[in-house]
Amino acid sequence: MELTINHQTRFFDPAPHSLEELLQAELADKTQGVAVAVNNRVVPQHIWASTPLKANDQILLITATQGG
Repeated sequence: MELTINHQTRFFDPAPHSLEELLQAELADKTQGVAVAVNNRVVPQHIWASTPLKANDQILLITATQGG
């Protein structure tokens, strides 16, 4: 399945079935402080597991960082 993550096209085989599966593969257990939008719609963390992904979805991952 082809997905675009932060403006970079990626191919996944096997395809992740949900947003949560994708995030586990991409971020491991580092999902605290992460905001996600799929096709320009913010997806609250409590529904990541039930959010299906489709080919050509546009995903934006934003992570909080510390610094000054």
